[in-house]
Amino acid sequence: MPDIHVSEETLERLKGLRQEDESYEELVEELINIYEAEELTMFHGGDEV
Repeated sequence: MPDIHVSEETLERLKGLRQEDESYEELVEELINIYEAEELTMFHGGDEV
């Protein structure tokens, strides 16, 4: 995973979302997966009749 730089505010928000022993990499991967799943749902939700 590439290195990213975030603001102090974003870092504090990420700290609040982390589970007990979850790494930041695991958290970011989970957030990306959620985003992608919602995006797919949004684009495919209108296809059904």
